[in-house]
Amino acid sequence: MNRPNAHLHSYRRHWGIIDPDKTMTLAASPLPARTLGLVLSLALALGGVAQEPKKPMTRVLFVFDGSNSMNAFWGDKPKINTAREVMERAMKEVTGAPDLEMALRVYGHQTPIAPGKQDCDDTKLEVPFGPNNEQAILRTLNGIRCLGTTPIARSLEKAAGDFPECRNCRNIIILITDGIEACDEDPCAVSRALQAKGIILKPFVIGVGIEDAGKYSLQCVGNYYDATSPEMFDHVMKMVITQALNTTTAQVDLRAADGKPTETNVPVTLYDQRTGSIRYHFTHTLNGRGLPDTLLIDPVYTYRMVVHTIPPEEKENIKLRPGEHNTITIEAAQGILEVRMPGGDPASASTPVIVRRTGASGTLHVQSLNSSERYRLGRYDLEILTLPRTLVGDVVVKQGAPTLVQVPRPGILSLQFSTPGHGAVFLKEGSTLRWVTNWESNVTNVLYKLQPGDYRVTYRSVNARQTVYSVDKDLSIQSDRSITLTF
Repeated sequence: MNRPNAHLHSYRRHWGIIDPDKTMTLAASPLPARTLGLVLSLALALGGVAQEPKKPMTRVLFVFDGSNSMNAFWGDKPKINTAREVMERAMKEVTGAPDLEMALRVYGHQTPIAPGKQDCDDTKLEVPFGPNNEQAILRTLNGIRCLGTTPIARSLEKAAGDFPECRNCRNIIILITDGIEACDEDPCAVSRALQAKGIILKPFVIGVGIEDAGKYSLQCVGNYYDATSPEMFDHVMKMVITQALNTTTAQVDLRAADGKPTETNVPVTLYDQRTGSIRYHFTHTLNGRGLPDTLLIDPVYTYRMVVHTIPPEEKENIKLRPGEHNTITIEAAQGILEVRMPGGDPASASTPVIVRRTGASGTLHVQSLNSSERYRLGRYDLEILTLPRTLVGDVVVKQGAPTLVQVPRPGILSLQFSTPGHGAVFLKEGSTLRWVTNWESNVTNVLYKLQPGDYRVTYRSVNARQTVYSVDKDLSIQSDRSITLTF
C-alpha cells in the first residue's frame, strides 16, 4: 500500500530528521514514569526533539489581462475563453498543494475604452491571498467582462500591496497578457524596483498571442514565455506553475585538474544575478559517497556563483531546470602552498607572507610563515616580511604534492653604541647596498634578526658634526649565529 507523503518521509530520513511515524513509540512505551521523566528531561536539556526547518509559504499572485483585446478570437474561440480554460486546469493541478496561497488581480475589466480616453487606474485585487481559494479565482474569472485598456505597470505597482507581510514567504507574480503597456509607463522599471526591494521574485510573464514587436517590450519585466497558440498557452502555464512550486535540487561540481568533482571544503555564494543580493551561502561538502552534496535551490532566480578559492572563481547566468536535479560545474583545481622556516621558530609564525599572482602588483592574499594554504593552480610571487624581505618569484602551485618554500633561519646582530648615534643596516648585493633598517638615534643598543647574507653597518655619533666621523663595518650573518658590533 502506498504511504501518503512518502517523499516527505524519505526527505526527513535523508536529513536525519525524526520520522513522525516513529515518534509514537515514546508515548506508547511501557517505561516507568520516573525513567520516562528522565528521558524527557534529557531531550529538553539537549535542545528538544529535532524539527524540520519550516518550509517557506509560496504565494502566487496572478495578474490577469481583462482588457478589450482579450475578446479577439484566437483559434476557434475568444482569448478570454481559452485563458479561463487554461486557468481552470492550472487550478486543478495545485488544489490541495501544501504551503501555497494564491490571489488574483485583474486589469482592464472595469472601464470601457472610449474614443480618446482610457482608464489607466483600471486594476483591482479581486481575490486576496488565502488557502484553498482556487474556486474563488475561477468564479471571478468567469464573471469578468473584457472592456478596457492595458495598464501593466500600474498593476504591477499596485501588486506590491497585495502581499501581506510575511517573514518566510516566496512572493511570485504570474502576469498573463495579450498586449503591451498602453499607459505610457514602464513596467520593466516597476518590476526591477519590486525585485530590488525583495517584495517579489522575478515575475513570470506569459504572452498570449502577442506579435513579435510586443514580445521584446515584455522580456525585461521577468521570465517571458511566448504562448503562440492555445495549445502552447496550456503547456507554458503548466511549466510556469512547475517552476513556481516544484522543489529543485542541484549539486555544485568543483572540478580538479583531472576534471573530476573532487575539490571541496570551500565557501560558495549564490547571488541573484540581477539584484546582486545573496540567496545562498554555504561551505561546499562531499557526502558520504564522496559526491558533491545535494542542495535545495529555488529555480526562479538566475544566479551568479562565486567559489571562494584563492583567487576566487566565478560563473554567471546560471539557470536551473525546475523540478529536476541540476549540476553546476566550475573549474576550481587547487594545490597547497607551504611556507616554512626550518626548526619551527615560534616567533616567526606571525611573519606575514604577501602572495601575488606572478607579474601582478596587487596583493592576492597574506599568509603566515610556517603555514599551509590552498591556492588555485598557477604561478605566484611571494614577499616574506623577514628582515630584510625575502622575495621568491614564480612559485608554481600544482595539484598533488604541496609546493614547499623554505625560508632560512635568521642570525642575530647585536649593536652596542658608546653614545647614541645615527645609522642604518644595509645588505650587500654584489657592488650594491640595499637599505634594510634604521635605528632610533637615542638608543645605545639594538638587536636584529637578519636573514643570512653579507651586511654593512654605518654609524655616526650624535655628537659628531662632520661626515668624516661616519664609521662602516662589514659582517656576515649565518643562521642561528650571533654577532656583536661595538661603536
